[in-house]
Amino acid sequence: MVERQSNEPDLDAIFGALAHPTRRALVEQLAAGPASVGELAEPHDVSLAAVSKHLQVLEDAGLIEVEKDGRIRRCYLDAAPLSEAFGWLTRYRVFWDDRFDALADHLETEDR
Repeated sequence: MVERQSNEPDLDAIFGALAHPTRRALVEQLAAGPASVGELAEPHDVSLAAVSKHLQVLEDAGLIEVEKDGRIRRCYLDAAPLSEAFGWLTRYRVFWDDRFDALADHLETEDR
């Protein structure tokens, strides 16, 4: 088994957290600014408990931070893990762009 350094992002957790449409919607909401759990739950057709579970998954993946102020839990987006995931995806975008360019060159050569 490969050990991950504690400062490395857990891409499995990040992509797993983003795999659910409700969690992606919560991330989009938080991109507009901090919000309480109740404010985040309002536009969704799920229970407050379900939203809390989704937020826990996002927090475990490092995508959000939650501050408690009495009974209010305020959530903040941490975009750093998103940047790490984007960087990983970008490497493969370049890979496929190069492959498609090579294929286009090959097809042009065959047409001549």
